[in-house]
This record gives sequence, C-alpha cells and structure tokens, in this order.
Amino acid sequence: MLKPLGDSALLIQLGDEIDSVINQRVHALNALLQHTNGVLETIPAYCTLLVHYDSLNFSFSQIKSLIQENINQADESIYKTPRRLEIPVRYGGASGTDLETVAVSKGISPADVIRIHSEREYTVYMMGFTPGFPYLGMLDERLSMPRLESPRTLVKAGSVAIAGSQTGIYPLDSPGGWHLIGWTPLKLFDPDNEFPFLFSPGDVVKFIPIEDEHA
Repeated sequence: MLKPLGDSALLIQLGDEIDSVINQRVHALNALLQHTNGVLETIPAYCTLLVHYDSLNFSFSQIKSLIQENINQADESIYKTPRRLEIPVRYGGASGTDLETVAVSKGISPADVIRIHSEREYTVYMMGFTPGFPYLGMLDERLSMPRLESPRTLVKAGSVAIAGSQTGIYPLDSPGGWHLIGWTPLKLFDPDNEFPFLFSPGDVVKFIPIEDEHA
C-alpha cells in the first residue's frame, strides 16, 4: 500500500482499478495531507497518491506513520456531496471532427453517439496532462475507442474528446490523441483567476448538447 520512491518520495496505492470510491479516498487523503508537517507536494491519480516529503527532517518511517493516520481519517470523510457542473457542448461538424468516425466504427448513428455521451454523469477522477484537463469517467462501453495511432499536433481549447473508457476536455490548444466529438465555449483554465481551474477532482459533470450556431 505504501512504498518508497527514491529517498524523498513514496507512493500510496489504494487500489488497482478505476473506481469512484477508491478515487474519493485518494482525493480525501490528498486534502488531509496538505496540512501534514513534512509533506512538500502530493500528486493524486486514479488510485494512487504520490507524496514528496522533507527527507532532511523526516525519515520514511515517520512519514509513513503520519500517512497511515491520515488514511483512517480519509476513509471517514469521503462521503460528501460532490459539486455538479453542466457543460454545454456543440457536437459534430467543425466542433467534433471525429463524431462521424466514432459512429461508423461503432455501427451507430452520430445522434446515438451524442445521446449516449450526454445522457450520463461523469466523475472528475484526476487532472492532467495540461493545466485544467479533467479525466472523466466512466464512458459508456458502447463508445469506447482506442487512442489515435498518430496524435494530432494541434487540438483547440474546449474540444470534448473520448479515448478508452474516458472522456475529457482540452483546456488549452495542445497536441492530443483522443477522438474529438464536440466543443464547449467554457474556459477551463484561467491563470489570472484566483481559482484558475473550472474543475476539481470529485466534481460530477453532465454534458448538455447545444445547437451549432453555424449549422
């Protein structure tokens, strides 16, 4: 469950699958460790938490003991009401250039792809690979698609995409290897804002289809 990584970090493994309860434990523990003496930085993922600690003043065993105390507290604090966000999306056309490809690959219509993608709610499991990018799950298995064999060199900010069992939104213009099915006008990352990220881990997201004004 806890193992050292180098001389100033350790990895906390709370599970080995994408699971909402495990992920809640990860983020509850992450929140608690922000106030733990000796902890310098934490990096949460789906079912793990990487902890960098002050190795000049704390030994691995000391940090491990502090973390084990916090794990028990985290288990008691995961059942909180999540924040719910509705995200407007223009599906298909220039806003979602892969919608037709996904539909053909799955043997369904583009309207089915839109309906299936937008009818369920998703949990923000983790943030990466660019500032503000939310990894959302779980995607309906009927829409599961492998990543592109050759990633695009440029995906525009706001693009809504799918890959594997996940869906996500690109917050910035960046390279990307996911299938683009729509676009949202919302700004996901604003470095000048006191709270720069639209999403936080644990949020619940619902996509709301909107008409393409250029249609």
